[in-house]
Amino acid sequence: MNAALHRVLKSVYRKEPISSFILTMGAVDVAIGGLGNHWSLFSVGLGIVSLAIVLRWWQIQRFHETELEPEPETPNSYYLPPSAASPALPNLRNSRKRLH
Repeated sequence: MNAALHRVLKSVYRKEPISSFILTMGAVDVAIGGLGNHWSLFSVGLGIVSLAIVLRWWQIQRFHETELEPEPETPNSYYLPPSAASPALPNLRNSRKRLH
């Protein structure tokens, strides 16, 4: 297999493992059904491949919709008041001497 094709397939499979797994499962069903003259398995495989393509298309559409919507601006919230942001605490030291 071409090295560039291998990298592309690997990248796609890692980005969307669920839809890629469903697509692979359907493609195996199509191959087994087509080669073994099991037309019911072939048709189930085509249905699974179609489902995987629709699932992937839906995920792409959902990603682009969230990408285009601007995030609402929220005011900065601080959990501590500004005076407590840098308290003057003493340095902690180990008062025990090490015995060798």
